[in-house]
Amino acid sequence: MSASQPTRILIIRFSSIGDIVLTSPIIRCVKEQLEGEVQIDFITKRSFASIVEANPHIDEVITIEKSVSEVAERLRDGMYDYVIDLHNNIRSKQVKRLVKALHFTLDKRNVAKWVYVQLKRPYLEIGHVVARSFACVAPLGIKDDQRGLDFYFPTTTKMEKAILPECFQTGYFAYAIGGQMKGKILPSTQIPRLCHRLRLPVVLLGGPEDRSEGDKVKAALGDQVFNACGAFSLHQSASLLEGAERVITHDTGLMHIAVALKKPLVSLWLATTPELGFAPWQPSAPSVMIEAKCSKRPTSKLGNRGYKDGCVFNIDLDEVVAAVNAPFD
Repeated sequence: MSASQPTRILIIRFSSIGDIVLTSPIIRCVKEQLEGEVQIDFITKRSFASIVEANPHIDEVITIEKSVSEVAERLRDGMYDYVIDLHNNIRSKQVKRLVKALHFTLDKRNVAKWVYVQLKRPYLEIGHVVARSFACVAPLGIKDDQRGLDFYFPTTTKMEKAILPECFQTGYFAYAIGGQMKGKILPSTQIPRLCHRLRLPVVLLGGPEDRSEGDKVKAALGDQVFNACGAFSLHQSASLLEGAERVITHDTGLMHIAVALKKPLVSLWLATTPELGFAPWQPSAPSVMIEAKCSKRPTSKLGNRGYKDGCVFNIDLDEVVAAVNAPFD
């Protein structure tokens, strides 16, 4: 390879919000730690492209709608030196067959996760997904720089605090009330009880699918709550996260964005557990994780099974309220 040619790298992560945010330390460290000029392309699903399009460490975002075949010619012509597969699924294997470059692949530790879900003890090491991602690129000499996660805003997406009601102008908490699976979400009967006891008004954040639940909380608590679920783009919602005094989240993508924005975080763990590998990565102090009191946890790898008897929702609201209302040192 000529000294004048950049090292060309393709990074793969197709979905979803939190998982893509969790790739950001790898992207940054690869860009900064490899010698010489480095060009990084990132392939993902089109619906998630906005998460990485403003990242200054990425040169090009390649997107697919459903199939890798949509960009097969582009991948064959990419002249990549390395492929870093941080997804490790059928689609990413298709990408590697097309690119034919030296590749490094994330160990998903699926057997260890299965054993943990079945026996409720992490007998086999799982490890955090970011740590496993760094292990994936270790042969390239890449090391964790301890700077945590990144999240970048396009220039026109930041929200002004003035869009919020007057009582929010002197400070508010943000609560990301959604989650991909129902087992990860605090029941709607408990969310108003929690928000009612907080010392600041609360901005509710989530997608369009969370709007109706947010409306119920708003109806119960009135002006103490601003329901932003489904009302704004992902980056606009992230801007509201950035303006909050403290953030409450379930195990969801906005949790990782809040960590990237260096927000003090109170994360609630229900059907899933931090030991599955997706805990907040290097969160800002004071951040805490509060787990439900239930011997059945984790009920599944994704939080999509085993939660219907309600055991996983046995979380101590007094503990949550105290953590959220705690003054900063």
